[in-house]
Amino acid sequence: MKHIRNFCIIAHIDHGKSTLADRLLEYTNTVTKRESQAQLLDDMDLERERGITIKSHAIQMDYILDGQPYVLNLIDTPGHVDFSYEVSRSIAACEGALLIVDASQGIQAQTISNLYLALENDLEIIPVLNKMDLPGAMPEEVKDQIVDLIGCKREDILAASGKTGLGVLEILKAIIDRVPAPVGDPAAPLQALIFDSVFNSFRGIIAYYKVVNGEIRKNTKVKFMATGKEYIADEVGTLKLTQLPKDVIKTGDVGYIISGIKEAREVKVGDTITLIERPATQGIQGFEEVKPMVFAGIYPVDTDEYEELRESMAKLQLNDASLVFEPESSAALGFGFRCGFLGMLHMEIIQERLEREFDMTVITTVPNVSYLAFTTKGDELQVHNPSDLPDPSKLDFVEEPYIKANIITKSEFVGPVMSLCIQKRGTIVNQSYLTADRVELIFELPMGEIVFDFYDKLKTISKGYASFDYTQIGYRQSDLVRLDIRLNGEPVDALSSLIHRSNSYDFGKKICEKLKELIPRQQFEIIVQASIGAKIIARETVKALRKDVTAKCYGGDISRKRKLLEKQKKGKKRMRQVGNVEIPQSAFMAVLKLD
Repeated sequence: MKHIRNFCIIAHIDHGKSTLADRLLEYTNTVTKRESQAQLLDDMDLERERGITIKSHAIQMDYILDGQPYVLNLIDTPGHVDFSYEVSRSIAACEGALLIVDASQGIQAQTISNLYLALENDLEIIPVLNKMDLPGAMPEEVKDQIVDLIGCKREDILAASGKTGLGVLEILKAIIDRVPAPVGDPAAPLQALIFDSVFNSFRGIIAYYKVVNGEIRKNTKVKFMATGKEYIADEVGTLKLTQLPKDVIKTGDVGYIISGIKEAREVKVGDTITLIERPATQGIQGFEEVKPMVFAGIYPVDTDEYEELRESMAKLQLNDASLVFEPESSAALGFGFRCGFLGMLHMEIIQERLEREFDMTVITTVPNVSYLAFTTKGDELQVHNPSDLPDPSKLDFVEEPYIKANIITKSEFVGPVMSLCIQKRGTIVNQSYLTADRVELIFELPMGEIVFDFYDKLKTISKGYASFDYTQIGYRQSDLVRLDIRLNGEPVDALSSLIHRSNSYDFGKKICEKLKELIPRQQFEIIVQASIGAKIIARETVKALRKDVTAKCYGGDISRKRKLLEKQKKGKKRMRQVGNVEIPQSAFMAVLKLD
């Protein structure tokens, strides 16, 4: 055990985690020149194109230092805030972490939040200054920031470049010297922490775990403690570039287990594996169910493709257990699904994967968060869809989820960032200067306000400098109303939204104006209204297409013209009763980009 080192790589988005992991694999000869490629651990096409890591990736390396062979288990983690639970479980499976900071950008919000996660788990932190080969690198300034943040010595900070391979050997030496060996009792009952799972179409779900106590052998009966399910370990082994089967995985090591599991829901990240013969009394601390934060409806463009969409979603769920969906129907869009996502990036990725991997073109409704509605009878309802909100006469009050947002920006953008947060109903909790020109702002904001376009706006007003990270802080009572959009008196359920009363008039007016532009003119007049309950708060009219019926009457009495116009009016009225209004796809998307 004393020659095993388990470590993970944590950093803000785009600070070079995956590139540095590539260099570590190359320098330890884990991959040959022929197998190597950029972002080797990112196996999805989407990850490569966008240059982001969506799933954690684990791999084992062998390295010899001073004649002594060592086993290094590396976990490359995602940097995006949506996947922070996965990062926290990866950190729990390690004893050390490489904290990577971009020498040209300095410390950003995710750097700090991931660092706190690592410190909570008592990890040994090795600070690494990456991208030293860039002409815009500011090593001395960024070193000052790291020293202020962690309180380490300046000489402990390693300079490196994932691109050129500078400093990689020093990093490997530091991992062996500074990261403690795993501690655990080989004789105790088995406890193994699951930190990731992947789906293989031939073998079922493969779970990745770290053995904390005891050992796991091939063909033994195991039990997953959170779900209570029991399986036989058909195959166990370690994770090289491909899986390497072994007979036993001992204490402190990282491995995989294949037991023919068909359902992704049966393997939960953070769960504990134990043996049925000698079970552990309790699981490893910190397990929680992953809760979806953002809800949206996904509908097939062609209603005949509903069954196909259901199959595609079920297949996608095998790869991504954090996707939650249930069937729902809408008068405007037909049959579809209400889906829960971890955040906006997660939603975007799911939508793109549906289009790529399954050729499904889908319509996504306005995303929203889940609310708690309390009725006058004292019942508590969880509302994922605005149309499920009880009638205002039966509603006592509504609570919405709040978050604590941590924003780091340059001091010149403090004003615009503050006004953006206050406009989104935020309250400032704290403001502190990290250096002369970098400020950390802490806000409390309603989750529903940041779902739309908050992140894009924040990047725009700060010229890309602000970084943003959030944690949930529970539900609070708010004055929320349901805003319905009506076309010719009929409410369109796919366009209704829950919104704060103070914003509802502006929002309703904007939507009506936008729909007036987007809905094509018909032979009859279309009335677009925004309403709260029975009260109409905004109205626009899409004028009818008319033929000039009075063209043949020149001169003469006005009553002749009036007779023809009245006749036309009657026809229009009849048409309006029969005709129905088609809403184009762009109208559903326009609500997202109102400003």
